[in-house]
Amino acid sequence: MCVCILLDLPQNVAVEYKKPAHCGTLIQTENGGSFSSPNYPNPYPPNEECVYILEAHPRKRIQLVFDDIYYIEPSFECRFDNVEIRDGPFVFSPLINRYCGTKSPGIVTSSGRFMWIRFTSDEELEGLGFRVEYSYTADPDFHLHIGGLLNPIPDCQFEMSGSDGIIRSSQVEEENKVKSGEALDCIWTIRAPPMSKIYLRFLDYQLENSNECKKNFVAIYEGSNAIEDLKAKFCSTVANDIMLDNAVGVVRMWADETSKMSRFRILFTVFAKPPCLPNTFFCHSNMCINNSLVCNGVQNCMFPWDENNCKEKKSKSFFQQMNKTHGTVIGVSSGVVLLLLIISVFIQMKQPRKKVLSRKVLLSAAEMQEVLEPPLYELFSMQKADLPEDLESLQKLRRSSSVSRCVHDHHCGAPSSAASFVMASRVHRLSQASDEMSTVVGARGWGSFHGRRSSSHSHPLTHDPRAHQVMSLCHHEPVFN
Repeated sequence: MCVCILLDLPQNVAVEYKKPAHCGTLIQTENGGSFSSPNYPNPYPPNEECVYILEAHPRKRIQLVFDDIYYIEPSFECRFDNVEIRDGPFVFSPLINRYCGTKSPGIVTSSGRFMWIRFTSDEELEGLGFRVEYSYTADPDFHLHIGGLLNPIPDCQFEMSGSDGIIRSSQVEEENKVKSGEALDCIWTIRAPPMSKIYLRFLDYQLENSNECKKNFVAIYEGSNAIEDLKAKFCSTVANDIMLDNAVGVVRMWADETSKMSRFRILFTVFAKPPCLPNTFFCHSNMCINNSLVCNGVQNCMFPWDENNCKEKKSKSFFQQMNKTHGTVIGVSSGVVLLLLIISVFIQMKQPRKKVLSRKVLLSAAEMQEVLEPPLYELFSMQKADLPEDLESLQKLRRSSSVSRCVHDHHCGAPSSAASFVMASRVHRLSQASDEMSTVVGARGWGSFHGRRSSSHSHPLTHDPRAHQVMSLCHHEPVFN
């Protein structure tokens, strides 16, 4: 495998750099250069792989122009012989395209100052190959600060170390690693001590476009960020824990312009395999972690052995946590509440006494006695002339219960109808008698009977036979079912 790095030289000097025979000859100048497949324009050899990395100066992009004389073994999706071009300096940078067949790709332009190109051939069916010229063009998206200072070139890379730590996708936004509207392509490199291993556990994982790996994914590499060191790639809805057998781990996140809401959080823990050293803790799962990670509130082992049987640390009491400012605020607030409580109690004690005193002024003792004394009532205290005249006939009607009287002729003939009529007539007459008594009592007033309670003479109503008839009728009226 051949790796060729092409640099944009600051001086107008042409440098001819001869690569080994299987990777061709490259010429680099300030304005660009060219490279080709091995033996071009003759057929390229089988089983070849050449990688070219181009880097331009800031504020510039890279433009490739393929010659018309072009032939690479055609295949479905260019799976065999091909030219692979990526928009960035890495093997995992966004893929621009893979080219093969008889038609020249023409012009290919990068979106930044890096480009990664790889030519691959299999063991059979070789072609003429390709030749490409590269040049550098101005970046139209590059802006200047006030005063002419250049914007920093985005460099979305992070370095992590220590016994443990958390990798967060939110770091990209917090540190302005990617411009607004650009695709996100960032890597986090974890460096552990030699002979150590790394355990990765996802705390949060959500992709905006699930199951669309071309739009967003999270990839884990072991040892380096080369494609052959890819350990796992997640682009669905679930991400599993990963064990890396290397002291270097790489986490990469890719999200295009439509997937910028994708996010993740990964806890990494550095560990060693048993036998465990004295300053380490055995996780009962083939892991030895640093003692400082035990009972720290975070599960660093694969299973929560490091957080079991931990004595809870006693938190400071309220008075220990309270400082001078807190004490002042609490004291003033308590004083105000106590003052309001005293005022409220004083008002409640004074208010009932005022009501009693005002009542004593308004009412005298005699008036108070008259108000509090319950009224006395005497029923049927009426004169003989006030009684109705038809009480005797009403009494006769009560005794002759077998007589049937009808309101209408067509109602007669049935005993039940006669009984109903008799009951209705009696109720009507009783109602009239009660109304007459109420009228008499209302005209005279109940107060006229208060002084007669202690009178020694007999009541006038007791000598009237019609009153006896009314009372007899009221107490002995038969009930009809």
